[in-house]
Amino acid sequence: MFKSFPMRVAGLALVLAAAAGCSSKKAAIYEHENFSDSGTFSRNYPVTDAQSCEAARRALLSQGYIITSSDPKLVSGHKSFQQTGETHMEISFSVVCADDGSEGHHATMFANALQDRYALKKTNNSASLGVGVLGSVSMPIGSSDDSMVKVASETVSSAKFYERFFTLVELFLPPEAKKAAHITEKPKTDLGVPEAKAAPAPLAATPAPATPAPAVEPAPAATPAPVEATPAVSEPVAPPPEAAPITAAQSEAPAASTETITPPTPPSDMPPPTEPIPAMPVTGQ
Repeated sequence: MFKSFPMRVAGLALVLAAAAGCSSKKAAIYEHENFSDSGTFSRNYPVTDAQSCEAARRALLSQGYIITSSDPKLVSGHKSFQQTGETHMEISFSVVCADDGSEGHHATMFANALQDRYALKKTNNSASLGVGVLGSVSMPIGSSDDSMVKVASETVSSAKFYERFFTLVELFLPPEAKKAAHITEKPKTDLGVPEAKAAPAPLAATPAPATPAPAVEPAPAATPAPVEATPAVSEPVAPPPEAAPITAAQSEAPAASTETITPPTPPSDMPPPTEPIPAMPVTGQ
């Protein structure tokens, strides 16, 4: 009995030492939480709380985040990443804007990002088969279900991560506020925001050189034709020969009526010829 008592004391001491070691390890996780004013998660802007949260909302939208809560003073969004075929990661971003109560309408923006990691887990299914004599027997069927299970969750504490976010927020602040606070704008291409290209100005139409009009030469004056003097002696005038009747040419169209044109009858008051008219010579055939 005397030997068993020291053994019990030694065992109790070992248990207490193990418990003390476990408690010290758990307390070591929060040693870095010293609540120092490092400025990693917050920034102060010379605008109202609503304007600062609107700038944060636009900054998250420009980087592909899906906005789930858009309050004038609270913005929440998330973005998914597929690392491998069996791992999945999601970042949940939360932004809170608080007014400082000063006359210059300054507001403080608090940002916090939570990183959740998921893994693909397979679950085997089994079925129970009941037998009257042996009772219920469990027999595996061989099917499995795949599902994504959250395996880790951690707050992002990288100072560079938040520095890039706050720099992008400054890009979406009102221009007059940035000018008053002397905030220098960085190129949009360095922050991942496409820069709008200015539309080229329409080219003015070049007027065509004026072609001089050709000079119009004055028309020559019409020269009066010489008037022949008519002889005073009258000569006999022969009657005009009879003209042959004019017939219309046949065409595909229906033939028109044929008209016979008769020569005009010489006037009766014309004096008869005074000289004989020679006969026409007859040519031999």
